[in-house]
Amino acid sequence: MLKANRVLQHHNNNVAGVATGLFIGSLIGAVTMLFLAPQSGKRMRVQIRQKGLELRDKTGEVVEDTMVLARLEGQRLTRTGRQKAKKIMHQGQKLLTGQLAHVSKAVSAKRKSILGS
Repeated sequence: MLKANRVLQHHNNNVAGVATGLFIGSLIGAVTMLFLAPQSGKRMRVQIRQKGLELRDKTGEVVEDTMVLARLEGQRLTRTGRQKAKKIMHQGQKLLTGQLAHVSKAVSAKRKSILGS
């Protein structure tokens, strides 16, 4: 279970790192564009607005993808946990059945010895 949690945390860290990198890279690109583009102010504002909208859309897509991946990972962990719980329960039932058989034999033997005396 700990390993699964570490894998999920590692995956979440990777996705968060990609999203952060995308955001910072876009921001750096926008600032660089401001300084290097020899355009009029009006045209520059239009481009900044367009790039901002593009960045918003890309960020939304990354967030949606991250949510889908997190949901799938959660479902996988739940499924794995249920399978392990069933296995442990089955093993417990086997042990209980074996112990009940031993106790039953011991009670029968004790009853025979008491009745036989």
